[in-house]
Amino acid sequence: MNVIDDYFGEVVIRDNKAEHNQLGAPGAVEVSVRSPIACWFSAMLYCFGGSVLSSLMLAEPPVAFLAKGTNVLLASSVWYLVFYCPQDMVYRCFAFLPLRLLVAGMKEVTRTWKITAGVAHADSHFKDAWLVMVAVGWARGAGSGLISNFEQLVRGVWKPENNELLKMSYPVKVTLIGAVLFTLQHSQYLPIARHNLVFFYTVFLVISKVTMMLTRSATSPFAPLEAALGRMFFGLQKMPSKVKGESAASSNGASVCDRTSEQHRDSVKKRQAKKTE
Repeated sequence: MNVIDDYFGEVVIRDNKAEHNQLGAPGAVEVSVRSPIACWFSAMLYCFGGSVLSSLMLAEPPVAFLAKGTNVLLASSVWYLVFYCPQDMVYRCFAFLPLRLLVAGMKEVTRTWKITAGVAHADSHFKDAWLVMVAVGWARGAGSGLISNFEQLVRGVWKPENNELLKMSYPVKVTLIGAVLFTLQHSQYLPIARHNLVFFYTVFLVISKVTMMLTRSATSPFAPLEAALGRMFFGLQKMPSKVKGESAASSNGASVCDRTSEQHRDSVKKRQAKKTE
């Protein structure tokens, strides 16, 4: 199961190439050609980011995952096949939608076990410390997203505006919710058996992930609830459409003025050139 999770992480890294190349920044494929070591290190951070981040939070060695040589070797083998297989056969195979859906569902199953393991591990260090259990469970389940800025920095991409705490993605949000639920259950404040909570939470993760992939939607299922809670507790308001229209009109007007001034400067230069002739 962990091998499947690592593999899907490698495929996601490959998928980021288009976005970064469009922005003029090096994508994963370009980095794999220019610096295989940087590409490998980036892939390992993506695969084992949860373990690294949770270890740092509990004052444990962040390189402890390297002690499991079999996992690192398997992840490295998958990394090599995804990026350097002739004709991109492995990547094309797992880019096939039905197989991709299967792998994505298995990754969500692994996410659940990572969260529960993180909560239990934190409880063994800090007994009944709710916040610590939630934080470590969150880090273990969504570590690759939470340290995405550092992972991108390894590839030469610096985009602090994409910090997960500023623009939280759906996997990070749902992992945080899962960490809270499993912490409450572990502390016996949630009247439900652990195996039942694992089952219902995993089913929700798989269904929502598959639905988002089939519909190609990036909108979080929690968006309506987030908007309602934001207006209720924090006074967050949507930008009125009139303001949006005015801002768009002002930007268009500014661009028209810029083009007009450029044309005027060009005409002046032409007249001056004729005079000199």
